[in-house]
Amino acid sequence: MPDLRVHTRAWTELLRLPALFTVPGDALAGAAETGLCPGRGTALALTSSLCLYEAGMALNDWADRAEDAVDRPHRPLPSGRVAPAAALTAAAALTAAGLALAARAGRPALTVATALAGTVWAYDLSLKHTKAGPTAMATARALDLLLGATATATAPANRTGDGTAARGDLGGPGPVASALPAALAVGAHTLAVTSVSRHETQGGSTTAPLGALATALALSHAVARPRRAVGSTGDLARTGLAAAYLTTAGRPFLHAALNPSPPLTQRAVSGGIRALIPLQAALAARSGALGTALLTAALAPAARRFARLVSVT
Repeated sequence: MPDLRVHTRAWTELLRLPALFTVPGDALAGAAETGLCPGRGTALALTSSLCLYEAGMALNDWADRAEDAVDRPHRPLPSGRVAPAAALTAAAALTAAGLALAARAGRPALTVATALAGTVWAYDLSLKHTKAGPTAMATARALDLLLGATATATAPANRTGDGTAARGDLGGPGPVASALPAALAVGAHTLAVTSVSRHETQGGSTTAPLGALATALALSHAVARPRRAVGSTGDLARTGLAAAYLTTAGRPFLHAALNPSPPLTQRAVSGGIRALIPLQAALAARSGALGTALLTAALAPAARRFARLVSVT
């Protein structure tokens, strides 16, 4: 039993399981942006996203194993608790599972998932330590939200008799195109967090957390504005979720800007990752999907609780 607990703990750290709570909101927010009800396609996109996200986590540690041996020797691979070959095998298997699930949602969803998987592998294997790294990570997160929108809009139950996707608003943009602003918002936040994370082991940068704080302020203002008329309850939920996003992300960003030490920079990265949940929920509420927004927001307490046990960075 002790060996099993050690093994389980090692894989929990490798896959950064608390960060997994930030993933479902991408598919749910993407579905909300289409104006369509979540369905089988949404569920397939969500589970595909979970697999691809964890594939990226395993691949990240495999690619960084030499660097982690110096900067973070306690991580599962350099400490010897997980074999590098096992991490790489897990990354490949999870990628295959994610693509297989997306394929079941249809060819358009598979196309987006393939682009997402390619971006994840390119980031971990070659782009992470280049200037293109933060942009690649932001692209991956934006594609994750678009995967949810695409799978929802192109699922058989959400298509009209002539085979075209149903529209949430007659005369408006197509359901997938309507999700682009939300994808850009999630991508902008991810770009800011990734820029901060590049200094988490050494610290010393005030520019990155200041830029991230400015991004959080701009996004909180943007998502607080309604996209569709949803009534006083929806307005209150949207405003509250926007405030929760700003508090979760803004406070640690400010602290890291004032004192860019490694611990506060790591705390800013952790807060930025967890802030994705209220951001996703606020985007759903802004689209009028109050139930989806509340469901997404309900993931935040679990993410916060588990983050105290296992680091998300």
